[in-house]
Amino acid sequence: MPTATSQVVSQLQRSIARAIYGKEDAIQLALITLLARGHLLIEDVPGVGKTTLAQALRKILSLQLSSASSSRRTCSQRCLGVSVYNPESRDFEFRSGPIFANVVLADEINRTTPRTQSALLEAMNEAQVTVDGKTLPLPQPFLVIATQIPWSITAPIPCRNRSSTVS
Repeated sequence: MPTATSQVVSQLQRSIARAIYGKEDAIQLALITLLARGHLLIEDVPGVGKTTLAQALRKILSLQLSSASSSRRTCSQRCLGVSVYNPESRDFEFRSGPIFANVVLADEINRTTPRTQSALLEAMNEAQVTVDGKTLPLPQPFLVIATQIPWSITAPIPCRNRSSTVS
């Protein structure tokens, strides 16, 4: 007889499967990863539903989602946040970056700089970040869904109709 937990997980899987078709394994792994307080790396070609999976998780579980787009120009401050001077209070105020969400989609993580990857690793391993010498806790639950395009892809990939994966 199924336990209450397995019934809830099965219901979550079915709900997410309504938003993204043909990715049952990825859905199951994402839920297991979230329950185990881990993080997920998905390697696949563009346009197959990686972002849709993160959005479905956020919506079904009522979590906050943010996206940390990756490129060689992305710096760790853009991901973590930055202190900005407020002339009225004559002090610096911290403006949090996208890492301060329950579900963080780190798209094309293999394109980021080593410094940004290091900041993400601290966040994933310690559930905290260090900015301007201060350690700040991250919200719980905290899940990073990192994506990367396979290195074997060298030719341009034809565009797909992304609306076909969303109900």
